[in-house]
Amino acid sequence: MSEQLPSGGIELSPDEIDGLHARWSSSWTPNEVAQRLAGIRTPWYVAAGWALDLFLGRRTRIHGDIEIAIPDASFPEVRQHFPGYVFDAAGSGRIWEDITPEVLAAVHQTWLRDPATGNYVLDVFREPHDGDTWIYRRDEKIRLPYSDIVHRTQDGIPYLAPELVLLFKAKHARRKDQRDFDTTVPHMPRDQRETLAKLLARVHPGHPWLADL
Repeated sequence: MSEQLPSGGIELSPDEIDGLHARWSSSWTPNEVAQRLAGIRTPWYVAAGWALDLFLGRRTRIHGDIEIAIPDASFPEVRQHFPGYVFDAAGSGRIWEDITPEVLAAVHQTWLRDPATGNYVLDVFREPHDGDTWIYRRDEKIRLPYSDIVHRTQDGIPYLAPELVLLFKAKHARRKDQRDFDTTVPHMPRDQRETLAKLLARVHPGHPWLADL
């Protein structure tokens, strides 16, 4: 994605950003998303906090929204699976309701909006990739086959491998991220913990989580 934000869009004030929580109150569950994407050909997976709960097999906390990730080039295919809804692009405190190619090239988050209520129900991350190879958007040298990073629940819901979810969360390590780390790591097999430690050492040298891995 481009570093240069396009013109236009709606710049949100701090109060408006805080108010977005209410607009996510009707967000879907992983099961609802999976039902709507049934039969889609492109790889996709539940990301962020919900992915960790799918890995653990239980809901560990309240989630303010739900995020999934897809290969960037597959967005048109995904878009067709949500008739009656509208996609807005979001980034750096701004929302673009009129998505142009310029906007899509600049930001990676795309929010699905119910036009009847104005509420958001799904956050779609459009991730860099090379064919069937996933690319970590914060370090393009980290590349893995989708077949290795997408895990599935017993019901078949795809989710991102926990070591990669935590790698994303390590950048900010907010209170909820620390809680997710503390809750998840004891249940991760040794190879997953070792992978997370290796990636953290590369992307965030000296990160405090390394001492607990």
